Amino acid sequence: MRKLPIGIQNFKELRTENYYYVDKTLFVKQLVEGGKYYFLSRPRRFGKSLFLDTLKQAFSGNKPLFEGLYLEKNWDWNIKYPVIHISFGEGVIEDEKDLEKRIQQILRDNAKNLNLAFQEEYDNRYFFIQLIREACKKYDQKVVVLVDEYDKPILDNLTQKEKAVKIREKLKDLYSVIKDSDEYLKFAFLTGVSKFGKISSFSGLDITLDPRYGTLSGYTEKELAETFQDRLEGVNLEEVRRWYNGYSWLGEKVYNPFDILLFLREKQFRPYWFETGTPSFLIQLLQEKKYYLPDLENLKASELLLGSFEIERIPIETLLFQTGYLTITGTLEFEDQRIFELAYPNKEVKISLMNSFLEDLLQNPTEKENTKQSFFL
Repeated sequence: MRKLPIGIQNFKELRTENYYYVDKTLFVKQLVEGGKYYFLSRPRRFGKSLFLDTLKQAFSGNKPLFEGLYLEKNWDWNIKYPVIHISFGEGVIEDEKDLEKRIQQILRDNAKNLNLAFQEEYDNRYFFIQLIREACKKYDQKVVVLVDEYDKPILDNLTQKEKAVKIREKLKDLYSVIKDSDEYLKFAFLTGVSKFGKISSFSGLDITLDPRYGTLSGYTEKELAETFQDRLEGVNLEEVRRWYNGYSWLGEKVYNPFDILLFLREKQFRPYWFETGTPSFLIQLLQEKKYYLPDLENLKASELLLGSFEIERIPIETLLFQTGYLTITGTLEFEDQRIFELAYPNKEVKISLMNSFLEDLLQNPTEKENTKQSFFL
């Protein structure tokens, strides 16, 4: 019996140390053949970081890691590309100065990995430009840029709008380098939880609601049954489906992978994903807007509303959808636009969100009178 890859985001470790792996490498080929610049929004702990590392290993030409997978016989392993990997997944960014230091360290690490020199006097934007150009020149191949958790510095400070705006502008300056470096790039892929407006790097590359990539993250019913067959004996699959399935981005419904892995280890139905850190600002927003929680089971939103939002104005429907607390359950055609029907994806989210709201309400009695009209259960 293989090991459950709980918290494993390193593709090499996963493939060399006897972990289960749900093969998502078909999407690597599809992406490369279909375009050059991509952005994908998915909730936390849905496998974004692992997929980016999979891309990194493929472009780096590490064929042995893909033995037995789709990509093994569907990729040109003779070409190796220099890869720049940027991630803001670790730690919390305190302010824009802290962000500048983090960016500089990330760029230094990439320069070191690519055996390139760096100049201390460079500002981060110019450093990034030079890193791409010098990597292209040194390896005589166009460069691959992968950005993981692009938005986390903003989300870390979302309750402090002035600070969040300053951080957004710093990130916007950094990401603008990607489009400005088009002639030096082979491929670029950015992931995050939310899609913020006013960051120009996203034009023409958002695959968040593209049905062709609806199962890029998460486990389908078939993947669950085939990959984890030896772990499912005696398991009530219908109850597993009610608790953890139901996420949809206009493709087949998928399971939350973090929930599935922990459930297969513990064999107990618990809100594993929800317990890892539901942002407190979500509960605060629900209270501030005096939201009637049962309405979340029957919301409708336009494609424009679900696309992106500004720090200065955060529609609660957009935020709840992008962070995974609502999902698409149907579509309606209305005149010249598509309307999405939204609801809780599954039992875990519905029960946990309501309980969390109620618990916070009871811990803050001064808010109880102001919000009691919004919470009828």
